[in-house]
Amino acid sequence: GRDGAVSGAVPPRRALEPRRRLPCRAPRRARRAGSPSPGRTPAGRAPTSPPPPERERRGLRSPEGGPPSARSPRIYTRTGDEGFSSTFTGERRPKGDRIFEALGTTDELSSAIGLASELSSEKGHAFVEQLHKVQCMLQDVGSNIATPLSSAREAHLKRTSFSEEPILELEKWIDRYSEQLPPLRAFILPSGGKSSAALHFSRAVCRRAERCVVPLVQAGEADPNVAKYLNRLSDYLFVLARYAAMKEGKEEKIYTKPKP
Repeated sequence: GRDGAVSGAVPPRRALEPRRRLPCRAPRRARRAGSPSPGRTPAGRAPTSPPPPERERRGLRSPEGGPPSARSPRIYTRTGDEGFSSTFTGERRPKGDRIFEALGTTDELSSAIGLASELSSEKGHAFVEQLHKVQCMLQDVGSNIATPLSSAREAHLKRTSFSEEPILELEKWIDRYSEQLPPLRAFILPSGGKSSAALHFSRAVCRRAERCVVPLVQAGEADPNVAKYLNRLSDYLFVLARYAAMKEGKEEKIYTKPKP
């Protein structure tokens, strides 16, 4: 009949539609503060990770870009922005102080020797190991220079003392190479191939480092053995430059008086 349900008949459309549910909204107070709803971001953007910690926002990340690490301190300290730096004894001195001039020149010397060492290594010279040892000794030279005796305590002196042994070792090396070289009969110009020329350049820087250190020794601020070491080192570099030229079969250029 009209009032009876017909088998298989489709029920009214309204009965099949599920009830629409409005999305959850954050409390009105949170919306006013600008907080997005859980799982949603403003303007429909994808959820992002939480903001980095304060240390990361300050640039204290590791070199790989990961989280900050106690093992990777910043290179810059900003403590020298006013033109002053510290000695090992804790003194604050102007960067133009002769102590820092001597330190900088010693660092330049080590860099020059490093370049000479790389060029000599390409030629297979056996004395490269000696140059590496010299660079290590120059670190000790710098430690002694950075510890002015006028303000050093006993603990400082024990850590930065410079003995006579490295000087004696240089003298042995000088004698060994000198015995193999032809007699020196004229002034030699920096030449004799790349290895030799780089060693000559290192010798010139070493002379300047010695000139910077001698006033400190005379003023009682540095160990006399430091100046002696630099003096022998320049002689060693000169002999080694000649030796490198000989081993490589390179001609050394000699001084000739220009014609008028």
